Amino acid sequence: MASPEPAPTNQTEEMTVNFKAFLLKNSTKSNINLYDHLARLLTKVMDERPENVVDIFEDMSREVKRGIIPETQSTLRDVAFIPATQLLAEKQRLLFSRGGGDEGDQEEELVDTPLPNVGELAFFLEQAGVGLGREEMHRIFLALKHLVDTQPLHRCRFWGKILGTDSNYIVAEGEYREGEEEEEEVVEEVVEEEEKREAREEEEDTEVVDVADPLPRSTYKSPPVVPKEENRTGANKYSYFVCTEPGLPWVKLPAVTPAQVTAARHIRKFFTGRLDAPVVSYPPFPGNEANYLRAQIARISAGSHVSPLGFYQFGEEEGEEEEEGARDGYEENPDFEGIPVHEMAESLSAWVHHVQHILQQGRCVWVNQVEKPEEDFEEEGEEEKEEEPDEPEPEVGPPLLTPLTEDIEVLDTPPWSSRMSSHLISQFAVAVLRSNLWPGAYSYASGKKFENIYIGWGVKFAGDGYTPTGPPAPQREYPSGPEITEAQDPSLEEEQALKAALEDQKAAQEEAEGLDGEEEEEEEDD
Repeated sequence: MASPEPAPTNQTEEMTVNFKAFLLKNSTKSNINLYDHLARLLTKVMDERPENVVDIFEDMSREVKRGIIPETQSTLRDVAFIPATQLLAEKQRLLFSRGGGDEGDQEEELVDTPLPNVGELAFFLEQAGVGLGREEMHRIFLALKHLVDTQPLHRCRFWGKILGTDSNYIVAEGEYREGEEEEEEVVEEVVEEEEKREAREEEEDTEVVDVADPLPRSTYKSPPVVPKEENRTGANKYSYFVCTEPGLPWVKLPAVTPAQVTAARHIRKFFTGRLDAPVVSYPPFPGNEANYLRAQIARISAGSHVSPLGFYQFGEEEGEEEEEGARDGYEENPDFEGIPVHEMAESLSAWVHHVQHILQQGRCVWVNQVEKPEEDFEEEGEEEKEEEPDEPEPEVGPPLLTPLTEDIEVLDTPPWSSRMSSHLISQFAVAVLRSNLWPGAYSYASGKKFENIYIGWGVKFAGDGYTPTGPPAPQREYPSGPEITEAQDPSLEEEQALKAALEDQKAAQEEAEGLDGEEEEEEEDD
């Protein structure tokens, strides 16, 4: 029997080339091929010659692969992912640490501190079915403690929480001690108005009178800027601090201006949680989200902060003043004994406003913008004084400590809703008051204790539908007349005819003047 013939040499070489090409094919994941990897691995085995190579062959293969990409491997090992919750927990951990010092010193600080009893507030809010939960309220309590330790505050309270799309705002209301408040910078609007006024005066001084065809000048005068209220008065009576989470730094909000309050009444915007975010709206808002947040806080406080009737009273000095004058101050009544809970839950007349009303001008106290300084009156003549328009009537809002029964309904919706926290055990219940115009504003009262809080989106009730403010009417075109209307240029014949007519008219006028002179001479001779 004949032996099988061997395969052709050409076919063997072709298979070898194809197999080597397969080994040289790079991987789509690691971008290395098996041929180079085996070459490096065998070289490593021959160089090191370890014992029991077959047992550690796989480990050596991994080491060879890791040696090819050391940078990526070291990055994966060194960089560890830290979740945001862990970073926040590390910052909040500092709130639970006590400062150094003796215990006696700490007890004295607790007596003199303006820190409110947030635990008691959380208990009553829980009875009323409102609040943020015990854990979050406790963290806010510790954050307020950090605030009063770093700021010279005479009074501090938890105002509420305003929700946002990216993050929320925790708001604290404070009042600085006398002489401790930092002086704020001059408002940019006032500086701009002064610069414009100086520029107008320079233009008037340099104006050339002998001009054949002067350019038209605009007669429009921008309305005067309503000045903002000073610190510790009106809408700027208190200072407000915000933070996104307990443990993060507190940021003081700027003082509010009348222009910001007026613009905030015409827009509806959700907060983003970033104080430097722009407020894109119509009408344009003069400021960023920090200014808009401050304006909404002022509006919410003026409309929803109430107290039991008789808890506050006007001072004796203020009582002696004229009744017509606006009162902007009050004091606690030491003789207040509390109102029964069922009376406060049934009648709105047992509640009063203790925050000043914000007028349409954007201020709590009206200011006359038409009034001129005395120097202008001395320079002007009597005729100009008589032509001056009548002074506007001062705007007056509801006075302080006005009962809630005088509040006006909006879109057939009562402004307030009241109830008791429990009808089963009424002797231990609290009276709960909810604002329907500012959803999220609540008040409670129990005996001599009461408090106001706001937890919501910072948007006022607008009924079933909201209609944005429309753009103003377009301005009128310039008046048409012979001085403005364009006309065709006259021809040469028309110009010569007009010139001849003017010469004839001039000659006739001279003849008439000559005849009048001769008649006067004859009369003198007679």
